[in-house]
Amino acid sequence: MKVLFFATIRDLTGGKETQVSGVSTVRDLLEVLSVRYGPAFRRKALEGTEPSPELIVLVNGHHIAHLRGGDTPLSEGDQVSLFPVIGGG
Repeated sequence: MKVLFFATIRDLTGGKETQVSGVSTVRDLLEVLSVRYGPAFRRKALEGTEPSPELIVLVNGHHIAHLRGGDTPLSEGDQVSLFPVIGGG
């Protein structure tokens, strides 16, 4: 599947996208990406074993909060977008 990185997440990954295969849930994907991109990415992406509230995860344009959270199933043809939560005022 294609994984797209936005804003400060790109700083942690060094690129704007990657390909990942062999994962079945958002939780699995974030774990694989944490191993790939290291501790700074892990701190931003995961809180324990759950997706961090500091990360917005969209699967095919749908926020995982409206799906099954970390248990949201993934397929090879999916597109996952990762955004940092950005405050504004």
